[in-house]
Amino acid sequence: MQLRRADVLAGAITILDEYGLGDLTMRRLATSLGVQPGALYWHFPNKQTLLAAITDEMLGRVSAPIGASAWDERLDVLAHRIRDALLAHRDGAELASASYAARLATNDARDTLAGACSEAGLPADESEFAADTLLFYILGQTMDEQSRMQMDSHGALAEDASPLHDTTSGTARFDYGLTLFVDGVRSRLRDAVHD
Repeated sequence: MQLRRADVLAGAITILDEYGLGDLTMRRLATSLGVQPGALYWHFPNKQTLLAAITDEMLGRVSAPIGASAWDERLDVLAHRIRDALLAHRDGAELASASYAARLATNDARDTLAGACSEAGLPADESEFAADTLLFYILGQTMDEQSRMQMDSHGALAEDASPLHDTTSGTARFDYGLTLFVDGVRSRLRDAVHD
């Protein structure tokens, strides 16, 4: 049976979900697929390109059509789609953050955010900066949330620091930051009108 790229990607995501990013090695992946490690490099020249492909796979449905027509509603839906996609995979935010930092992941999710910012009325250059800012917020907030969940599952957090005993849910914290971002865009738009 010939090893396909989709098989490698699916196997890598399975390892990620079960063991985490730290245990996703090319050797472990090859063993799980029943091939020699060299066979993986036919599809992915290095681990970084594999991680970027996983990021693209995780975030692939973020850009699907949205029923909301108002720019702020679109940003809300997009931000939650990205967060949900990252939370659906163990260490998803950490993996995506590394892929974006290496400039290897596609920018479809980021470009979709930029499009919503542009629809709001921000100039093209500001829309790009705004999209980066929002994406980095989503990645950072979600990485913190996932890290705390992991540490809590290993008993490494005091009870009052545990996400299970926190009176403010991760979603409430995320929504608060998202509201600050949207309010900032609105403020810039108002300032531009008055200039």
